[in-house]
Amino acid sequence: MNAISNNPADGEPKAHFLDYWKVIRVRFPLIVLVFVLVVGTASVLTSLMPRRYMSSVTMQIKESDTALRVFGQDTAERFDPRFVTTQFEIIQRKEILYPVIQSLQLDKKWQAGSMELAYSMLRKRLDIRELRNTELIQISVLDQDKTQAADIANAIADEYQRRRIAEQQQWVNRSLVQLQDEVSKQRTKVEELREAAARLRVEFGINDLNPESVEDPMQARERVLLSEEEQVNNERLKVTVLRAKQDRVSRMTDDQIMRSIRAFDLEDPTILQVLPSYQDAASEEAKLLNSGLGANHPMVKALRAKKDVMENQLHEQIQVLRKTLADNLQIAEDQLLDLDSGLKNSRELQQESKTRSSSYFVAKNNYIQAKKLLEVAEMRLSTETMQRTMPQSPVTIWERAEPSQFPSRPRVALNIALAAVVGLVFGVGLAFFVEYLDTSVKTIEDVEAFLSAPVLAVIPKNISILMNVEPNHPDAEAYRIMRTNIEFNRKSQGTNTIAITSGGPGEGKSTTAANLAYTFARGGYRTLLVDADLHRPAQNKIFGVPNESGLTEYLLSGRSLDQVVRETSVENLKLLSSGKRPEEAMGILNSQRMMEFIEEAKGRFDIVMIDSPPILGISDAAVLANALDSVIIVVQHRHFPRAMLQRIKQAISNVGGNILGVVLNNVDARHDQYYEYSVSYQDYYRKPRQADQKPAAQRAVAAHQDSESY
Repeated sequence: MNAISNNPADGEPKAHFLDYWKVIRVRFPLIVLVFVLVVGTASVLTSLMPRRYMSSVTMQIKESDTALRVFGQDTAERFDPRFVTTQFEIIQRKEILYPVIQSLQLDKKWQAGSMELAYSMLRKRLDIRELRNTELIQISVLDQDKTQAADIANAIADEYQRRRIAEQQQWVNRSLVQLQDEVSKQRTKVEELREAAARLRVEFGINDLNPESVEDPMQARERVLLSEEEQVNNERLKVTVLRAKQDRVSRMTDDQIMRSIRAFDLEDPTILQVLPSYQDAASEEAKLLNSGLGANHPMVKALRAKKDVMENQLHEQIQVLRKTLADNLQIAEDQLLDLDSGLKNSRELQQESKTRSSSYFVAKNNYIQAKKLLEVAEMRLSTETMQRTMPQSPVTIWERAEPSQFPSRPRVALNIALAAVVGLVFGVGLAFFVEYLDTSVKTIEDVEAFLSAPVLAVIPKNISILMNVEPNHPDAEAYRIMRTNIEFNRKSQGTNTIAITSGGPGEGKSTTAANLAYTFARGGYRTLLVDADLHRPAQNKIFGVPNESGLTEYLLSGRSLDQVVRETSVENLKLLSSGKRPEEAMGILNSQRMMEFIEEAKGRFDIVMIDSPPILGISDAAVLANALDSVIIVVQHRHFPRAMLQRIKQAISNVGGNILGVVLNNVDARHDQYYEYSVSYQDYYRKPRQADQKPAAQRAVAAHQDSESY
């Protein structure tokens, strides 16, 4: 695109968002046109499309549990993620749709001519979808006949349900036969294992009280053996304790035994009864002796005699205790030997029984396991037989199709919405493509880059003829700006002859010349406006005067300047129209008489404004560009390619003309945001500030003073 902005960071031109927006605003009519065409076309096509109705049937599908799992197989529920997708394809197969076509005679109704063609037509009308997170699927049929659409949808659902039920029943029958065969084989196997176990039991003489139980008869013998081992261990512990007591008591004196009898857990009743009395007598004797009585005192002697009797009793009883401990130890050791001998015999018998009955136990275990498996299989067979006799359906139709009251196709709102989006996208794209291809003059930078001349003014679109409007009209400001720029860009006051030209016709040079001359006259300049476009004169039409006499009469008939110059309604402004068109305009302008006219006009007027023919294609403008002091080029905005500017510049330079500046004309500031600042004075004039609003009398005086200043 041509609308770019410079990025100082990298020095490369890059498009800015506002530049894109400017392109959209400028090309907005094209975008609207494309948008309207696309939407209108879509609306017409939608209105012409035949109305088609959709009817839907909703049903629930389940995986068929046709595999009868027995003999310990996994019975957990399994899910196949491809099941629903597979059913979608099955429903659309010929095995389902051919019967539907035949039952409804669709091949005749559609005049298909063959089942294959009718099947293809039905496939195009068919739409199958899964309702998310459910086991439900929806079969929809689209047809111009709403009743026929409902009939087809229901027929497809019925045919699919019938096929699934028939398929499941076949699987059930085959599975039950297979299950009965397996149960019969298992029953024969169980009987063989039972006979083998009984034969081994008799052969080895095993006494099994419960041959139908998984309990091992050797387990009772094992418990007896464990009990005997426990008795031996307890007796061995008892012998160890008694031997320890015996050894300790044999190394102790009688007195030590009497003092430690409770610590050794020797519960002898005689010692326990006599020992406290003996200890009391010894204590009483010590008290009497300490009280001062002599050893021969009768009380002391009596107490001592008593103590001696109890001491003898204690010693005799301790000897009895020693002998009792030795006897108990001997008894325990003898009993331990007997228990050890019995335990050894029991172990030998147990090992012998295990060796002889191990094969029986294996046979019995195999028989018991096979019997349990047979019971499960028989239970499964009974259950399946009962369940399969009950009505089951892998397909349940929950909602049958009914004729729709409103057409489903075409989708008017959707089509219009899509057309609007496509039209908008295509319109914007076409706008940018046209902008990319457009090489016309768009910006002030284009003018300055290709002509190396300043832009004197930016003239808005639909400018007025200033002499026909009030003096303070907003359009006059653009020409006042141009007048100011001309005053500053002229080399001197004497360079007062200015040619207004353009690259081609229709760029607004005549209007620009008239309004610029009016503006100079309003500013107090004695101004002469000359219409030198002898091929297409326009100034006489703008000022509303006849074109009977003018520049051609001055040049050809020898009339004086005063005879051909006309007064206008604008003070300080005089008009020299083109006059009657001569046969050879080139010879007239390129003459000594024309040079004399220019010199005379320069001396009599402050500004001589000449409406020149277009510079390209007509030689008159080249003559004037050479003879006049300066040339102002009028360039219409977005009209001619930029390459024409180079040709204009070259044409003027070739004849020695001086380009004073360029007027960028017919700018649509409403759609081209780039120039809004250049014509912002229009809003300024149209919307006076609240503070500047004055009474009517004061505004009239101010307006008069303002008009006098121009």
